[in-house]
Amino acid sequence: MANRLVDETSPYLLQHAENPVDWWPWSEAAFGEARRRDVPVLLSVGYSACHWCHVMAHESFEDAETAAYLNEHFVSVKVDREERPDVDAVYMEAVQAATGQGGWPMTVFLTPEAEPFYFGTYFPPVPKHGMPSFRQVLEGVTAAWADRRDEVAEVAGRIVHDLAGRGIRYDEPRPPGEQELGAALLGLTREFDAQRGGFGGAPKFPPSMALEFLLRHHARTGSDGALDMVRQTCDAMARGGIYDQLGGGFARYSVDASWTVPHFEKMLYDNALLCRLYAHAWRATGTELDRRVALETADFLVRELRTEQGGFASALDADSDDGTGRHREGAFYVWTPGELTEVLGEDDGAFAARYFGVTDEGTFEEGASVLQLPGEGTRADDADEERIASVRARLLAARERRVRPERDEKVVAAWNGLAVAALAETGAYFERPDLVEAAVSAGELIAGLHTGEDGRLARTSRDGAAGPSAGVLEDYADVAEGYQALYSVTGDAVWLERAGVLLEVVLTHFTAADGTLYDTADDAERLIRRPQDPTDNATPSGWTAAAHALLTYAALTGSGRHRDAAEGALGIVRALASRAPRFIGWGLAAAEACLDGPREVAVLGAPDDPARATLHRTALLATAPGAVVALGAPDTDRSAAAVPLLRDRPLLDGRATAYVCRHFTCDAPTADPDLLERSLRG
Repeated sequence: MANRLVDETSPYLLQHAENPVDWWPWSEAAFGEARRRDVPVLLSVGYSACHWCHVMAHESFEDAETAAYLNEHFVSVKVDREERPDVDAVYMEAVQAATGQGGWPMTVFLTPEAEPFYFGTYFPPVPKHGMPSFRQVLEGVTAAWADRRDEVAEVAGRIVHDLAGRGIRYDEPRPPGEQELGAALLGLTREFDAQRGGFGGAPKFPPSMALEFLLRHHARTGSDGALDMVRQTCDAMARGGIYDQLGGGFARYSVDASWTVPHFEKMLYDNALLCRLYAHAWRATGTELDRRVALETADFLVRELRTEQGGFASALDADSDDGTGRHREGAFYVWTPGELTEVLGEDDGAFAARYFGVTDEGTFEEGASVLQLPGEGTRADDADEERIASVRARLLAARERRVRPERDEKVVAAWNGLAVAALAETGAYFERPDLVEAAVSAGELIAGLHTGEDGRLARTSRDGAAGPSAGVLEDYADVAEGYQALYSVTGDAVWLERAGVLLEVVLTHFTAADGTLYDTADDAERLIRRPQDPTDNATPSGWTAAAHALLTYAALTGSGRHRDAAEGALGIVRALASRAPRFIGWGLAAAEACLDGPREVAVLGAPDDPARATLHRTALLATAPGAVVALGAPDTDRSAAAVPLLRDRPLLDGRATAYVCRHFTCDAPTADPDLLERSLRG
């Protein structure tokens, strides 16, 4: 018998719609029911591609006896953290403050007033490894609620009071300068793994945002050390098991320090950020590996995550059927030597095992291995390219016959904004108009389905229907960033206009009088605390993403209001640059652009003029931090009238012309692509 989740749009919630647990979605009605029955609330937060969420669901939430106990003693609320990041953020902050760690599934016990008083993550069905069983936890909470209600209320009150006092303030609402950015570089250098790339030890997550900062720092200062950290990390990730050597795209993270054994879920946001990173790395280095990975990751996004409506789905699961009816993490991706021989024959099977590092011992369970590339300059790396291409194609075709991982069909506005920016730029750099077209289609879906007449965003959609949750700061900022990338690539001013509408919402509803930003709008549902987090995690924080988008918009339009807001937002980067550079990388990247200008490039000429196309491509390939590009035709083109950076820019002798400016003060115009390239280099 289905529970109340059957009418939800979130794939994660729908996965629990047939549980014997009488689940409620997050709603006032759920807390009203808890008040009516005078019972606590069990809040369970996860997401569809979360391996341990599936494990706990199977062990506990599908168990009839456990469900019966929950239904008698609790009101159980299930939340998709990707659909309600505000709810997730507030209670994860409480979990981390109380336990020193967090993760998913997140298990929190609340009063009927939504105040937390007991926390955890995964609980096993029986006691093990020092953890109580889930049933023991439930019984303990039930006893405390019945017999020690005053103590529960006191704990809940203290936690809420502590959370309320965690508002972010800083003394200098201005962006970091040379000293702070230098300190951030030093901090990253100290944490850099000089043997294996990346920062820190296991588990290792792709540090895309910190690497974007290092690329920009190198472009502005010429720092070889910054570029070396980028090159070594990008190379190690691209050659490791975290990268899908057959189909492209990156897994969520590596469980070891050498990028070998991945946690196999593939997330849209990771791959959008990494696609753009590798395209930017290629722009700086010109290496073939960076080019190939950028394009393969872009192709993965379009091939495996694009929805029928033209947007991009959230994730692919880590688990899939291994062919025996058993779900196993990584089953779709791993190989044994015998499987390689079965597909390729003896000679090519042995070659593939050597080339991809597949051994009898394996790098994963039951003797299976993830595929890896050999190190640069090794004998295997110089193997016949045609043979490698043939082997990869045949293995990919064979893999397509396996049971595919499930896909979370939910379209998240923010992550689609990241994908739009990545695909637009990658398509432009490598002259792949199909990728630009995919970016435009996703942008149109967000502009139509997700956007109301008042310019407010719905965070999610699924199967062409908008979800119930309001957009949060990262949605507005990342979509605005994607729209502005589309404008720079296509020259269609409608994208800049749409970005302006979203950024007006940011300034009006998400920005406080002192310049700090909140993750939720001032008219959003009130939680026990209004979430506010400037640090980057798996994705850029809404705060730093907004600083990026505001700075770009100011450069394209000359708006002092948007520039002031961007600089005010970057004050938090000034405060955190030396203390936590790994967790403010996107803000550091924005600060590099702010310090460099950013440079503003206006390219004008007839739309069908090859000379304009050459100047435009040269401008897009500039490595100057955060450089913005405006494209149009003088006088007659709609963009020339709509975009201030293009106004009153005559052509040189009737030829396509580029202007390079900072703060709308311009160098002499040029029709020479080489001169344009040099002016954008230093």
